[in-house]
Formats: sequence, structure tokens, C-alpha cells
Amino acid sequence: MRDDEFWTTADRHLVRYGATWTPRIIERAEGSHVVDSEGRAILDFTSGQMSSILGHGHPAVVRTVSEQVASLDHLFSGMLSRPVVDLAARLSGTLPESLSKVLLLTTGAESNEAALKMAKLATGGYEVVSFDRSWHGMTSGAGSATFSAGRRGHGPPLPGNLVLPTPNAYRSPFRHPDGSHDWRTELEYGFAMVDQQSSGSLAACLVEPILSSGGIVELPEGYLARLQQLCRERGMLLVLDEAQTGLGRTGHLYAFERDGVVPDVLTLSKTLGAGLPVAAVVTTEEVERACHERGFLFFTTHVSDPLAASVALTVLDVIEQEGLVERAARVGAVLGERLADLMARHDVVGDVRGRGLLRGLELVTDKASKAPADELGRAVTAACLERGLHLNIVQLPGMGGVFRIAPPLTVAEDDLHRGVDILDAAIAELAGNSR
Repeated sequence: MRDDEFWTTADRHLVRYGATWTPRIIERAEGSHVVDSEGRAILDFTSGQMSSILGHGHPAVVRTVSEQVASLDHLFSGMLSRPVVDLAARLSGTLPESLSKVLLLTTGAESNEAALKMAKLATGGYEVVSFDRSWHGMTSGAGSATFSAGRRGHGPPLPGNLVLPTPNAYRSPFRHPDGSHDWRTELEYGFAMVDQQSSGSLAACLVEPILSSGGIVELPEGYLARLQQLCRERGMLLVLDEAQTGLGRTGHLYAFERDGVVPDVLTLSKTLGAGLPVAAVVTTEEVERACHERGFLFFTTHVSDPLAASVALTVLDVIEQEGLVERAARVGAVLGERLADLMARHDVVGDVRGRGLLRGLELVTDKASKAPADELGRAVTAACLERGLHLNIVQLPGMGGVFRIAPPLTVAEDDLHRGVDILDAAIAELAGNSR
């Protein structure tokens, strides 16, 4: 099929689900690159959909998929296989002792859906608190806890979903006299509003340690610990969504490790399958027991699939064997320094944030006003693609366009520098106000 026929057929037959198609036909992928129909290699600074932490086509994952498909891929959901039990034990072994019960699923939305059902069943409540820039999935429960997009025109969300203000240090109105971010007051204010709105049936607080689709907003140090205290005072479970921050990307195996906090429920997806559909919910024995006694039901087509379990086991093996957590911390520091240099030299780069190999760069019209630079963001995205770099920009009301920069944990340092060089050149050409 010729390229023009491809796009005509796509327009005729594909449902448009919110994404704007990247104007390239992707034929294959390898390592940190995807290759289009004209043979052009494009550096992948989004790791697919923020998932392919081992790069594309990692030999160990290819081998596991090939062998497992040929021997044991899918079972009736009431059957168990060794890979599933092995994964549950292995995953638990990477976590604090209390997180010992694992439910193996397929997608991030599905894992958050299950986690919220668990929290409601275990606590007897139904109200869920999440950030006003949150993204936790598109299914009913996860979508109702998602406030950054997709809330209009689809009918009513589930009742009982309440918001906390996202602690965006760059744009928050909560300030100390010296101008620094007063996140404690912001959090206390948020919970005062939650208490005012609540019907007295709070069940869970569902948050990401670093909001990704919300603009790479990192929770300040100390925030998670105080958040957990506030949840416990109200009998709520703390559910951490580490779809994008889990398994090494931030320079810790799990992002919550930096804060010394142990959640009641942890959800994993994207990174757990390294690009393949694998997700998990991990919780405590106490929560699992309460849910089981009260009739917990989450019987899905692909729950406890041996193929998914085998892939996740391989991903954990590769991360350990290749030292990718430590590598993400080291290479991520290099990335952070390069992006900080862009902020120092370009008037339109308002803020740089994030950890490890999950970074955000916010474009503004100027540093004084912090006004969004939406058109510039779209133009820089297109210019980078023309130069061989794929980036994703998040554009939300009230903030500038934020590039989500998340290359694979295996990215070569030369490729990392080349990607930042391309971004630098695109900004300089289009903004023309670098120093």
C-alpha cells in the first residue's frame, strides 16, 4: 500500500480516539529508535507510550515472548500457572514487606479500576480523591478519577470523585513570603475542601508520585508522607499509580522509595511490560483479606495470564542484570543538566522538572509572565520530528506546553545528547531569543 493510500484508508476506517496522528508511517522499531516508511530513524524520547523502558525489541523480551507463546500463553482465568506465582513472589520481593499480594492484569486503567474497587470494598466507603491534573485511565472508575482530560460529553462520572490541587511548584498560588512553594498549606487547604464536600464516605486517595499527563509535576519531598497521614486520619487507603514512574525510571525502582512511604495499594502497568500489555495491583494481606471476605470480584479475560507474567519476570530480570535503576539515576542526571542549560539559555523555557529519565520542559512566551506558548510548542514538536526526534507535548489550560521526555532506560548517552541537541536547535530556530 502506497503512503497516500495508507492515510486515505486510515481516515476512512479508524476511529479517532483523541490522539493526533504523527505524520509518519512507522514500519519497525529497534532500541531507542523507530523507523518510518521512508527508512528514516527517529529517536524515541517517549519510549513508545512511556512504556518501553528496555527500548524496542530487547532480545530477552523477544526470546521470552517467542518461547512462552509456543508453550503456554493464555488460560481460563480460574487456572494458575508457575509464571504467575513466580511473578507474584518476585514482585513482592522488590517491595516493602507489607506489599505482598499481587493481582496480574493487562492495562493501567484496569489496574487502577481494580485498586479502586478494592479500596471501596475494604473501607466501606466510595469517595475517591485525586489531583485536578490527574490521569489514571479511561475506564469508568479510573476515568472518573481523571481530571486532566476527557470529562465532558460522556455522561456523568461515578459519584464521589473529589479533587486536590496539584502541587505544581512552578505555577501554584500558594507561596511563602520568600516566593517558594508552600505545598503544606496547599495540601491542608485541599483536604479542607475535600472534607467540606465529602458525604463522610472517603475510601481512597489515588495519585501519581510524578504526574505525567498532568505536565510532569513532581510531588515535593515530604508531600507523600503528609498525604498519607491525612488519609489515615480519615480511614482512607493511599493508592499510588506508578504506571510511568515504576521500575527504575526515576532512579529508584519505585518512585515512592525516595519519600520513605509505603502505600496501601500500588498499581503498575506500562513499565512492567516494557511495551507489552502487562499490569499489576499489589496490596497488603490485610486489604486482600478484607476484600476477599466481602466478595471482591475482578474476573477478567486476561487476569493471571502466563504470557504476561513471563514478560514481567523478564523485565525484572533485565533491570537487575543490566543495572538499569542505577543507570537511570546517572544518565537521568546528565539529562537534567542538559535541560537546565536549555532553560538558562532560552527565554521561552520557563521550567524544567522531574527525576531520572522522566523529565518535563515547559515552554512559555516569556519567563516573567509564564504565559502559555501553545503555538510554539506545536511548532517545536513538528520541527523536532523533521530533525529525527519524537517528543510528546502536553498542553493543558493554565500551563504552557510541557514536553514529556522519557527515553528508554537503555538509551545510549550519545543518543541522549543528540536528542537534546535537536530540541535545542528547534527552540533556537523558532523562538530566536536564546542567550
